[in-house]
Amino acid sequence: MPSSLRLPLIVGLGALFGVVVAAAGPQSFSKADRDLAHQMLRNVASDVQVSYYDAALHGVDWKDRVRQANENIDKAESMDAAISEIAALLDTLNDSHTNFFPPPRSNSYDYGFKLRVIGDRCYVVRVRPGSDAERKGIKTGDVVLTVNDIRVSRKTLWRINYIVRQLRPQPGLRLTVAGEGASQRQIDIAAKIEPSTALKYFLHQGVNQMVRDWGDAVELMEPRFFEKGDDLLVVQLPAFTMSAEEVDHVLGKMRAHKGAVLDLRGNPGGFVDTVDRLIGGLFQHDLSIYDRVTRTGTKHVSVSGRGHSAFVGRFAVLIDSESASASEILARAVQLERRGFVIGDRSAGMVMESQVHRHELYTDSRTFYGASITEADLLMSDRKSLEHVGVEPDISLLPTAQDITAKRDPALSKAATLVGSQLTPEEAGTAFKELDPKQY
Repeated sequence: MPSSLRLPLIVGLGALFGVVVAAAGPQSFSKADRDLAHQMLRNVASDVQVSYYDAALHGVDWKDRVRQANENIDKAESMDAAISEIAALLDTLNDSHTNFFPPPRSNSYDYGFKLRVIGDRCYVVRVRPGSDAERKGIKTGDVVLTVNDIRVSRKTLWRINYIVRQLRPQPGLRLTVAGEGASQRQIDIAAKIEPSTALKYFLHQGVNQMVRDWGDAVELMEPRFFEKGDDLLVVQLPAFTMSAEEVDHVLGKMRAHKGAVLDLRGNPGGFVDTVDRLIGGLFQHDLSIYDRVTRTGTKHVSVSGRGHSAFVGRFAVLIDSESASASEILARAVQLERRGFVIGDRSAGMVMESQVHRHELYTDSRTFYGASITEADLLMSDRKSLEHVGVEPDISLLPTAQDITAKRDPALSKAATLVGSQLTPEEAGTAFKELDPKQY
């Protein structure tokens, strides 16, 4: 259940792109570049038509949409504008797991801060030390109202990140930040622009760079643990990318404790096999999880319980607005089976199953691009889909701006209490070592 790249929006991609592109610098766009854009469009559009789970494509006139995209690419004045047309084409399906992966950029853009929607507001949750954002006075706990004049909300934040980080990277961003009372201020933040390491992959000894980058990515996805005697284990799971052996290791540590909290906040999803195995380890009995609805039919999916090897202690799951896909499947299964408590914020509502279709371009060097394409809708055991809906926690508990600034974690504190342990919000906020600033 690979992580998705898109949340549904009220406004379309075209409207957002029109606003964001104003900050982009000029680009040269040759006939060869335009031909490459048309080639990418052809391949991605064909992949969707052949593989998308709904053969009717939700009633979208795909042939006409592709024709429009080709015409727009003919009129495009830059490669950024051209690949945005491909992304906009896939956006017409309004599907969280169907999206375009453009070729890697020659440069990486680091804006020095991270945003997260909490409830109905968007907060700064991290600021990189030494960044222009820090120098301009951006602080954790700040409320951000707009980015480049686009209003930030639960529905738009992911799209803004997709545009400015992948489709049309910007040399700088303008934030509207809410201050105390009704005051607002606009802050222009410059990106730190560096050559992308991906461009080194196909050079001499490039495999060494690829291994280093992959190692860094794997490290970020590894589970992290916090223990308090044999009463409490907190498992922070950044993604569902573990092998069967790694899942069993996590379950083994859980069995050694009376209560466990699975922290899925910020977890975008991952592999079907990983989440199925982890769910199975939480139950002694077999259970139904969901139905896979594909273009060829519907298949019922169940997992085998672990019997006496299952973790049977007190259990809670933490979710937030960035918990997506496999995270939502597990949280909802826990709710439906009354296995434990789900605490935090409403989840992302991005629950489909997809596969990545990869293609290569041969120009001066090998270049990859592709698309994630939904191959199955998933209906939970209550026959309802979580797509565009999300999981409502049993206990809604949102950190305040003061909590973010002071590094308090009231949701984890509450979860610890529910599984039979005591952890103050201050202790919970420091349960895990902060990420290296280079890693966000």
